[in-house]
Amino acid sequence: MDDQETADDAGISTRTMEIVVALVLLALSALVVYDSYRLGSKWGNDGPQSGYFPFYIGLLLGVASLATLVRVFLTQWRRDGKATAPPGLFVEWGQLKLVLSVLVPAVVYVLAVQLVGMYVASAVYIMLFMRWLGHYSWVKSAAIGFGVSAAIFVLFEIWFKVPLFKGAYDALAWLGY
Repeated sequence: MDDQETADDAGISTRTMEIVVALVLLALSALVVYDSYRLGSKWGNDGPQSGYFPFYIGLLLGVASLATLVRVFLTQWRRDGKATAPPGLFVEWGQLKLVLSVLVPAVVYVLAVQLVGMYVASAVYIMLFMRWLGHYSWVKSAAIGFGVSAAIFVLFEIWFKVPLFKGAYDALAWLGY
């Protein structure tokens, strides 16, 4: 087995991540350039139109993304012709699994906030996180999760009179808030 196969088996290579990030940024820049052009990306009689600056920022982002892709592929092309070291490892699978064990629940939490609101989603998020990663008892996890959410509710809704987002289903409507 050569070095490249060993690096791929251990995780994701730096080259792969450079390509993925460059392609995502290139797509984002294309979206920004398109929408800025739609809004007006020229200099009008009274100054720049609303899409003028975003257009050029998107254009620069696209050029930088293309330059990154060209550099990555030229480096690979040179490497194929010579005996150079393979690209380094960006992340091992075990490390990526640890990152995703925090990232995936955070994404689910953000989606849950949209449905049931800040307070209920936060209580459940804290409770499940404490139970899953901290290995606390269900009673302690629930007490702290709902206790923190209750404290934040009192602080914002009652003391500061600043309502936080309650979600599409307004889970706290029965409290009159």
